[in-house]
Amino acid sequence: MKRLGRLIIGTLVLSLVLGLTACGGKNTTGSNEKKTIKIAYLPITHAVPLYVENEDAKVNKNQFKDVNIELVKFGTWPELMDALNTGKVDGASVLIQLAMKAKEQGIDLKAVALGHRDGTNIIVSKDIKNITDLKGKTVAIPQKFSTMNILLYQALKNAGINYSDVKTVELTPAEMPSALAEGRVSGYIVAEPFASKSVVNGKGKILYTSADIWKNSICCGLVLRNDFIKNNKEAAQEFVNGYIKAGKEAEAKDEKVQKIASKYMSVDKKVLDASLKYTSYTDLKIEKSDYDVLTKYLINMNLLKDPPKYDDFVDNSLISKAE
Repeated sequence: MKRLGRLIIGTLVLSLVLGLTACGGKNTTGSNEKKTIKIAYLPITHAVPLYVENEDAKVNKNQFKDVNIELVKFGTWPELMDALNTGKVDGASVLIQLAMKAKEQGIDLKAVALGHRDGTNIIVSKDIKNITDLKGKTVAIPQKFSTMNILLYQALKNAGINYSDVKTVELTPAEMPSALAEGRVSGYIVAEPFASKSVVNGKGKILYTSADIWKNSICCGLVLRNDFIKNNKEAAQEFVNGYIKAGKEAEAKDEKVQKIASKYMSVDKKVLDASLKYTSYTDLKIEKSDYDVLTKYLINMNLLKDPPKYDDFVDNSLISKAE
């Protein structure tokens, strides 16, 4: 009996010592554990800051104290949005109108930064001399809920052409260059590098850049689920800090940036050079004035009845601390 008592006491003492040691060491389940943030993306030039941030984190293991980044690749916007809306990922680089639609439907998302500035061009076949030549023709867009669709609408309106005078079809970005080359469409508007691909291969030309049509247009945004932000404030802040820093690095568009981008996109160097030329990665704060223009377009085009209010959807608190 005495032996059993000594054994029990010894076990308790050992447990206490181990417990005290653990408190002084690394906590694998508490606040010292890094939070993995899963970010969805499509392999497009508009998401380059994500690629740069992820690669920087791989090279510098000590860059982030509170967060690990896991990029999750998708092939289409609907697949990406399903993952974002159901919480399979914590955030995404996504067409901001799709996130606004999800917000309108009750998904608690926050737009914390832009993905890029500019970099969205209307590409047409060589026989199209001006925008009036598109009347009665087919033009491809990636989504009706997209800045690309809005830019097409405004370009036609500026020329006195009704949007209904052009037949629009939704195609995946990767399909658009071949559709133009095969004559299935007379033009398209999409994210880079798929716009520049037709220009470089000689099958198409730029009719308008986004800056020609709508200055400071809002296209892709960096969106996070609000529950992630609330429950992981330090990790969310650290992630956005790295994202803004990566955007400034990406703006150099040098050999390092091109090498990184090539790891995430299967693209010819000439095409990548051209797509980077038209895309900017600085000044990524979502301004209310630009957002208000976007919401007016969405209402006027009957795309959204009640777009989310700026203060309900846009969270500038993270980017303000990062700048």
